[in-house]
Amino acid sequence: MAVPKRKTSPSKRGMRRSHDSLKVEAYQECPNCGELKRPHNLCDACGHYNGREVIAAAD
Repeated sequence: MAVPKRKTSPSKRGMRRSHDSLKVEAYQECPNCGELKRPHNLCDACGHYNGREVIAAAD
């Protein structure tokens, strides 16, 4: 069975884990109401997507 000859240093361990962090979520302003929304998603505030109303606004 393969066993490491030396202990992995914190630097090496950190370099290996450098891609494991969570990405920051992207937001953009809704062109209709100005609220922040996720790109390529329906706006929760006004119900618009791609310049047209998809669902009625939840008031």
